[in-house]
Amino acid sequence: MYAVLRRLLFCLPTETSHNLALAGISLLQKWRLSGLVASAPESQPVEVMGIQFPNPVGLAAGLDKNARHIDGLAALGFGFIEVGTVTPKGQPGNPLPRLFRLPKAQAIINRMGFNNDGVDALIEAVKASKYRGVLGINIGKNKDTPAEQAVDDYLICLRKVYPYASYVTVNLSSPNTPGLRDLQFGEPLRQLLASLKEAQTELAKQYGRYVPLAIKIAPDMAAEDVRNVAAVIKSQGIDGVIATNTTIERAAVSGLPHAEEAGGLSGAPVRQKSTEVLALLAEELKGEVALIGVGGIDCAEAAAEKAAAGADLIQVYTGFIYQGPGLIQRAAQGFGWGK
Repeated sequence: MYAVLRRLLFCLPTETSHNLALAGISLLQKWRLSGLVASAPESQPVEVMGIQFPNPVGLAAGLDKNARHIDGLAALGFGFIEVGTVTPKGQPGNPLPRLFRLPKAQAIINRMGFNNDGVDALIEAVKASKYRGVLGINIGKNKDTPAEQAVDDYLICLRKVYPYASYVTVNLSSPNTPGLRDLQFGEPLRQLLASLKEAQTELAKQYGRYVPLAIKIAPDMAAEDVRNVAAVIKSQGIDGVIATNTTIERAAVSGLPHAEEAGGLSGAPVRQKSTEVLALLAEELKGEVALIGVGGIDCAEAAAEKAAAGADLIQVYTGFIYQGPGLIQRAAQGFGWGK
């Protein structure tokens, strides 16, 4: 059924089909018909960052930026949902068109630019949902916030989402917000994480509940840079790393329509690169920090690769768009093979 639906959706402009698909997923859940397009994975509980996950396959941030479709997405069988990226103030993101399919490569290029309705709107949507499973909330900075003041945006979001999140992800790796990726390196990274960790400690006391912090990093780093990032993450007591975000490289899609569009490339072409970063992180962190693998997971074998490279959990996004909800069950099975 999903193959037919995908053909119809792919006839529409990319962002239109994205919004229509999310609305359809929510309607299926409302009408209790989600089982027509997905079979939930068997129970495969795993404890990561002190949280019990019903299965290791999650939805990556970016699909449901404003947390309006949590219930519908959860009904498809995800072990956890991550919403956002959310910023302190709502912002429109980059001009249209900003989302491009590359079907021959099973890939997508996006330059969305953290389009979202703002953190307060996201919190209201989370409060309105009936979902009581594991919820990650991904936070970022507004486009017009200077890099030297980025910590203020992250702290605003962290303090606001903390009571509603199972874990919070700090997005430092989108290529579509100017200067954002510079925060992944050296002293700016250390200072940012130190400030977030201090706030996390205060919030844990305030709410009587510890909410883990994860950092999402880019795949476009030299090995030495990955090692340095790992050292800072470990020294600051960060709970998890999500590896990786989209890539700015285009070698794998050279010559294809839309290949030269600006933005981040996701899907099958980033699979190997993200797995290499994941494996290097696993080598450096030695099990002291949780690892969530994402990038190019579109089949059971890709999920097994991430597990074998050291992932404690995995997330899907582009593979989910191309393969449909059936990927959740297949990825959960593959993850078990890799372990």
